[in-house]
Amino acid sequence: MKIYSVTDAEFSNYGQVLEGYDTKGLIAAMNTIPLPAEGVEYKPAIPELEKEPIYNELKDKAYGGMPLELGMCWGHNTKLNCLEYHRDSEINIGTEDFVLLLAKREEIKDGKLDTSLVKAFKVPAGTVVEVYATALHYAPCHTDADKGFRVAVGLPLGTNTDYRIADPVNDEDKLLWARNKWLIAHKDASEAADGAYVGLVGDNIDIAG
Repeated sequence: MKIYSVTDAEFSNYGQVLEGYDTKGLIAAMNTIPLPAEGVEYKPAIPELEKEPIYNELKDKAYGGMPLELGMCWGHNTKLNCLEYHRDSEINIGTEDFVLLLAKREEIKDGKLDTSLVKAFKVPAGTVVEVYATALHYAPCHTDADKGFRVAVGLPLGTNTDYRIADPVNDEDKLLWARNKWLIAHKDASEAADGAYVGLVGDNIDIAG
C-alpha cells in the first residue's frame, strides 16, 4: 500500500502536525524504557514521561487545560489487527520514524469497515501529531525492525484504563473495550480471541517489507 507522510495533504482529514514543541527531553526519557523482545506494550500514564516539561505544555496548550495522561506504546508491529477511536484527539510522538494505519469513523457501515479504506501515514521522529477523534487508529508500526518503535501517547486522563459495561443499550456500546476506547477488531487479531467486537473485513493489513 502507498505510505503517505503526515505532511501530505491527505493527512488533513485524519489529523494535524502540532508545531513549536521541544520533544528532545521526552524522547530521551522514552529511550530509557527497554523494548520487548517481540509484540507491543502500552501504558496509559508513565511518571517518567509526565515529569518532562512537554507534559504540562501539552496539557495547558494542546488540550486547553484539560487533565492529561502521557503514556507510551512501544515494541514491534507491522499489522493493522484492530482500529479504535476515542471521544477526543490523541497525540503521538515517536523516538523513531513510525507509521500510523488510519481510517475514518464515517467509513464504518452497519458495524463493519472494509480494510481497503485504511491509509498509511509515516510520522518523522520527534514530530508531534494530533490524531483527530474522528480518525480510527491503533498500534503504530515500526519502520525498522531492529529499532522497533516507541511512541508517546497523550490522551484525556483515564482513557484506555479498565472499563466495561454489562448492559449495552445500542450497537456502539458493543464496541466499548476500555474507558473512552471503542474498538473494532479483525477476526485474526488476538483481541478478537479475547472477545473484542469483530468488524474489520478484508485483509489484516501488514506493511512488513
